[in-house]
Amino acid sequence: MLHNMTDLKGMTIRARDGEIGEVDDFYFDDDNWTIRYLVVDTGSWLTGRKVLISPIALRNADPANRRIEADLTKKQIENSPGVETDKPVSRQYETSYFDYYGYPYYWSGPYLWGPAAYPGPLAMPEGTQTELEEIRRREQESSDPHLHSANEVIGYYIEAADGDIGHVEEFILDDENWAIRYMVVDTRNWWPGKKVLVAPKWIERASWQDSRVYVNLARNDIQEAPAYDLSEPPSREYEATLHRHYKRSPYWN
Repeated sequence: MLHNMTDLKGMTIRARDGEIGEVDDFYFDDDNWTIRYLVVDTGSWLTGRKVLISPIALRNADPANRRIEADLTKKQIENSPGVETDKPVSRQYETSYFDYYGYPYYWSGPYLWGPAAYPGPLAMPEGTQTELEEIRRREQESSDPHLHSANEVIGYYIEAADGDIGHVEEFILDDENWAIRYMVVDTRNWWPGKKVLVAPKWIERASWQDSRVYVNLARNDIQEAPAYDLSEPPSREYEATLHRHYKRSPYWN
């Protein structure tokens, strides 16, 4: 199911033995544009501390009560590796984090989540420890991750092949594999009143230092694209129309 990312912010994360806090931000990687961590503000439970929760740990979402269940205990989360959310997340930290929880590395394997296409089944199964240890021995901890805060990327400029089209207002993500499916682009400085969707697969490159994302689409094509209404996530019918307009293959094929 697709969700506007801001609709998930503020949702309560509940461990097996109680609430741990609220979703404050998301970290995604710029290779696959996939959410790798939810940043959870623990409030008065662990005062002044934010923790990272991998989608691997998430089980049931209850949008009506604005709650997401995590298959972890509060003690596990309290003792998890600390992170400074105002600094880049290093690969060394990620390695420690995944080792602590016993998860396979998402960066080791042919699929979106390393050995699997979806995060759900990746909690450590018995009998795979030897295989995972071999993967870990081959891994280079110094390799650079490219994780970005979704909160910080909101407001980035989007530039088409022939000029600016607007800025990032929102992200739309898929809760099955936690991929970012679209950026919502507000075109008000160029085409007032219209919002459009741009898929990460259509991005040519991003300049993180300049807060700018370049897409290989023409302004005229974007101007004539179907408008998007932020009041609800896009339907499959809308998505099909969007992909036909840009003559792009849909991700669900």
